[in-house]
Amino acid sequence: AELRDELLFKQPESTHEGDCPICLLPLTLGNDLNVELVCCNKKICDGCFNAHQIKEDEEQVENPWLQDSCPLCRHHRPLSDAEVDAFTRRRIEANDPIALREAGNDCTVEGDDEKAFQYWSRAAELGDAEAHHHLSVMYWDGEGEGVVEKDEKKKIYHLEEASIRGHPIARRDLGIVDLRNSNEGRRFERAIKHFIIAANLGDEESVDMIKQIHEMGAIGRELYDEAVRGYQAAVDATKSPEREAAEGMWDKMRKK
Repeated sequence: AELRDELLFKQPESTHEGDCPICLLPLTLGNDLNVELVCCNKKICDGCFNAHQIKEDEEQVENPWLQDSCPLCRHHRPLSDAEVDAFTRRRIEANDPIALREAGNDCTVEGDDEKAFQYWSRAAELGDAEAHHHLSVMYWDGEGEGVVEKDEKKKIYHLEEASIRGHPIARRDLGIVDLRNSNEGRRFERAIKHFIIAANLGDEESVDMIKQIHEMGAIGRELYDEAVRGYQAAVDATKSPEREAAEGMWDKMRKK
């Protein structure tokens, strides 16, 4: 248990999203400012994708027959649903954890929780943090008719596995679990640690949790200040002129 806690409470170097493989800056949390590349199943930041697109547009003025290509693998980007499906099938057959997880996500949209559980379980076995978090949610309330039953131990296991891999929402969920059991003094301390770690990964809601606990008088101002500093540092680390330019471009398009 002591070794497990040592691993669990070690601050991850980055979130489960990792870094953009082109600019090497941390990817922002959520999918709004990141682009998923279907051909190679990688994710890059909006800034690098936008810069690549501008360069390609310029090249296509002189060479109109040039196809849009992937910024990473240089394969032509899929132009039809059939091509997307073909790429996806190949990645699933290759046991790509991201492809397996996304296949599980698609199954939930279609209402097939059992198949989603199978895909997520395979992805989690291969170390995918997001899949671990999805499974924790299933075990939290016993989601899916006859698929899984509510299981506290399995829920905590998957939350911990996701947290160790840098998943800030899973980390926050662990903090909430410990906070609900904070009649045991040690659990309260664990909850605060979880919220601080999540804040350091850029999770704003964990900062809000720390703020609420501080306003109740349960912790000192220094812990709230630490959470704010950690959160701001994580957010600042994701910024670049290229990403700001891409965000500005999308804002203009939304206003049209």
